[in-house]
Amino acid sequence: MKLQNLRRTTGAGIAVLALTTTFAACSSEDDAADDTNAEADETSQTTDDAEGSDDAMADGAAAQTFGPGCSAIPTSGAGSFDGMVKDPVATAASNNPLLSTLVTAVTSIDGLADTLNGAAALTVFAPYNDAFAAIPEDQLNGMVAEGKEKGQESALYQVLAHHVVGSNEGTDSVVGDQETLAGDQLTVEGDAESGMTVSDGTVTAKVLCGNIPTANATVYVIDQVLTGVK
Repeated sequence: MKLQNLRRTTGAGIAVLALTTTFAACSSEDDAADDTNAEADETSQTTDDAEGSDDAMADGAAAQTFGPGCSAIPTSGAGSFDGMVKDPVATAASNNPLLSTLVTAVTSIDGLADTLNGAAALTVFAPYNDAFAAIPEDQLNGMVAEGKEKGQESALYQVLAHHVVGSNEGTDSVVGDQETLAGDQLTVEGDAESGMTVSDGTVTAKVLCGNIPTANATVYVIDQVLTGVK
């Protein structure tokens, strides 16, 4: 906001000069007060605009999601839609209680969470906790232990990479064949209104809550683990 300050000078004798000086002093004080008030108004407007932008972003994050499982996402805090949109994908998932088993698997492989967080754009099909619960406990624990030992050479890494696409795909663009970071392919069918599935040719999972935005990825929470086994 630009302010224009009016300054008047005149002089016609001592009395007029005194009057002009007094007027100039008052005018200067008024201008300073106007400047201060204007700056305060501008600061207030900037704050309001920022808050409005954050609110719009948060509203948009929730509004673009779909699926019957979205109601299970926390309504507030870092694990909510409003919170997840502010963090990169691994961090966002770690704050969501529905994805705690997935996060355990990811963090068992050294450096994988940092790699996911640092990627420019991803799409992640994220099995929720009950999907992992369908895997026998001893088998799952064995995979996690192997992941800690072998890292990217482990079977667990291949399974996790099988759930990640190296581009950020929204509701419309995600439908069709998608190449995963494991080098194989997933097929996504359906839409937000009728429901969506993702299949690796062996397992077909339903999307429980889709199109969840994070700072660098789009997440689709699914009801089964895609094993990648043909």
